[in-house]
Amino acid sequence: MHNLRKIKICLLVLLIFLLLGFTRAVYANDVILNDLNGKLVNLSGLTGKPAILFFWTTWCPYCRKEIKALNQMYPGMEKEGITVLAIDIGESDFMIKRFIKDNLVSLKVLSDKEGLAVDKYEVMGVPTYIFLDKAGRVILQSHVLPQDYKSLILK
Repeated sequence: MHNLRKIKICLLVLLIFLLLGFTRAVYANDVILNDLNGKLVNLSGLTGKPAILFFWTTWCPYCRKEIKALNQMYPGMEKEGITVLAIDIGESDFMIKRFIKDNLVSLKVLSDKEGLAVDKYEVMGVPTYIFLDKAGRVILQSHVLPQDYKSLILK
């Protein structure tokens, strides 16, 4: 009987731990990635102003379409105080740099070779947009850039 009580307590503690783990908010400061020059970029620097994280790959035709449109909108977004980061998933720096050069991409690009950001933000497929508020909290995840993205993150 004593062992059964211990098992119940352990299961209850495990359940509480799992529930707390799955319900906590994801914050930008949870991930550190490399830019294409090998410099570490701590996403905690995104707090204080809204941000858009764009997860993509060079081989994805939908990503190519989205990154071209996002690249055209990027200067205006920056003027409005929105940080935009393109996060390539799992590809070599050579592939990413070649794509950027061939397509004249001016966005700041980070590399997530190990899938750290993908796991943290629970990205399922590409392209994926993650919208962060000024506090660095995720407020929306989408596979397309919503037309009303400004009203979502410029609150």
